[in-house]
Amino acid sequence: MLISKISISNFRLLQQSSLDLREKLSLLVGKNNTGKTSLLVLFEKFFEQSKRFDYNDFPISLREKIHTIDEHSDIEDLSIRMVLEIGYDDKDNLGVLSDFILDLNPAITNAKILFECRIDKSGLLKEIPSGCSLEERKNLIIKTLRSHLKRDIYAFNDNGYKGTKEYIFEHRNKLIKKDLGQVKSLINLSIIHARREVASSEEHGDNKQPLSNIATKYFKKDNNVSNADVVSINKELIALDKTLDKTYDSYFGEFLNNAKGFIGLDKLNVVSNIQSNMLLENSSQVIYGTPQDNLPEHFNGLGYVNILYMLLEIEIKKSHFKEKEAPINILFIEEPEAHTHPQMQYRFAENISAELDDVKNLQTLITTHSPHIVSRSKFEDIRYLQLENSNVKIKNFHTELRAKYEKFEEFKFLKQYLNIQSSELFFASKVIFIEGVTERMLLPYFMKEFDDSQKAKDPKYIALAAQNLSIIEVGANAKVFAPFLEFLGIKTLIITDIDSTNKPSGEKSYCTATVVDGTHTSNETIKYFYKAPVDVKTDEFDTWFKDIKNHKGVNNNPNIRVAYQSEERGYKPRSFEDAFININRALLIENKDALLGLKNRKELDVNGDLYDDIYGLTESVLGKKSDFAASLLYLALSSKGVQLACPAYILEGFQWLQQ
Repeated sequence: MLISKISISNFRLLQQSSLDLREKLSLLVGKNNTGKTSLLVLFEKFFEQSKRFDYNDFPISLREKIHTIDEHSDIEDLSIRMVLEIGYDDKDNLGVLSDFILDLNPAITNAKILFECRIDKSGLLKEIPSGCSLEERKNLIIKTLRSHLKRDIYAFNDNGYKGTKEYIFEHRNKLIKKDLGQVKSLINLSIIHARREVASSEEHGDNKQPLSNIATKYFKKDNNVSNADVVSINKELIALDKTLDKTYDSYFGEFLNNAKGFIGLDKLNVVSNIQSNMLLENSSQVIYGTPQDNLPEHFNGLGYVNILYMLLEIEIKKSHFKEKEAPINILFIEEPEAHTHPQMQYRFAENISAELDDVKNLQTLITTHSPHIVSRSKFEDIRYLQLENSNVKIKNFHTELRAKYEKFEEFKFLKQYLNIQSSELFFASKVIFIEGVTERMLLPYFMKEFDDSQKAKDPKYIALAAQNLSIIEVGANAKVFAPFLEFLGIKTLIITDIDSTNKPSGEKSYCTATVVDGTHTSNETIKYFYKAPVDVKTDEFDTWFKDIKNHKGVNNNPNIRVAYQSEERGYKPRSFEDAFININRALLIENKDALLGLKNRKELDVNGDLYDDIYGLTESVLGKKSDFAASLLYLALSSKGVQLACPAYILEGFQWLQQ
């Protein structure tokens, strides 16, 4: 038995959103402000009586209708709803679920629960005096709406009907009202918030020991001590400290060993600290070292404190799940990466599934902004939240993306590549794909120069470097990412080389050639985005490549720009290196002895025809590209008056990305 699907209407940015859940773990990823926390909050507001809905929970798109509500308004369109679809089979114990099963047809294997927050229209309208202005009316509604929101829970069965929303609207008389107690008997919900009570070492004190506090809570979950016991215990504090040191070592030993798998520390211990009348609230202390030689809790870094605090919370939640034995357990973990370095995030992602595996019927939802956690997770677990037209769409990453790839080999490559280094694409607003090491080393320099020049023209200019932008080195494989980029809807600049080739008469294969002499290109990315004819031996292909050389090709994807070499100073470059050498020749000649990665340096000084053959010059003088790029960057950053010129096609790409 499990929750197979969650459907949400009219809650903040989750206006019409649905999420299909994994049996064990679902990883919710996406850029900021895409509703990850909102999903968690929505569960809280329906499952906890103390949490209340208010005006700000309604989408902006509904505000005008709420401001003008009257006796004729249809509040069905203004209600916040969450529908849980629960799947089951004949192996499940359906005792508790029977309250929500409305059709005994054995072919039906799902039940649906509707959580609804509706506006009490008549009560709200009584708050609004006649004759008030629209602005006064709006302010009154904003202030009083919270008091006129009513939460209800229903079981319903819309199997065979055209749609859940339509069924709820048209057959409200068939909705069977339920109470929260019935739901909680079926579904046990726990949440570990990102707002964990961790504090830096400068903020320690009686109320700034989150690990010690939660360690006490962890101990007390199985060890309730009465007030009468406190008086007796206080008489033997010193002896009890020593006794409890041994008890704690046994009791917390399994947890601390488990924690080593996440954070790699082997000197953590929990020791007794019964030294005040605040016995129940401060009866244990987390230290670093041994009981005889240690440092206090607040000397640990925030990352360690956060991960240990969270692991203890998980242990407490697990205990509650096991104690209650609900048919369905739901655990939210919000942003586990807080304060932790990448290696610790990797360990969390690798260990968390095993840590939760011993709880029966547990479905875990983890929200994260961490590419490190994503890179160590299963693709099948990822759910991508994307904002489209003020509504968050929640995509099944693996299923929907796999359908976009015709070749499984390319999809397999993408999975392997993302697992290695490119998971930050899930959180980027813009991305630049580059081919090699030279571009990777010099691109940040070029971008800063571009930003500085634009800022000088316009003080309100927002620098590219200040935007949510990722630079990814993909070699010649950018086209493999095309369906993925379309899936994410990211503005993408692909900086690549035209890679012109030709086939000399009598030759069996193509070889490199200058752009002027070239008849073809070996660049699969250019072929893909500019839709090259399949048959390269046709007049159609000849015309296509001529358009490519003259930058007249057509790319119909508005979110992706392919930037390759354009003519500068009378020369059409084939690669980044000869484009760079073409516009920086004087600088290279002046500093040739200081630059690494060069060979045949004297040829830089040769006048005449060699300067007309930049392609040949590049081949002759360029040695190790990484050394060349590194020494150029060092020269530009350490020498006054030295400024590297950026090829025009890259500057044009920056301008497009900025726009």
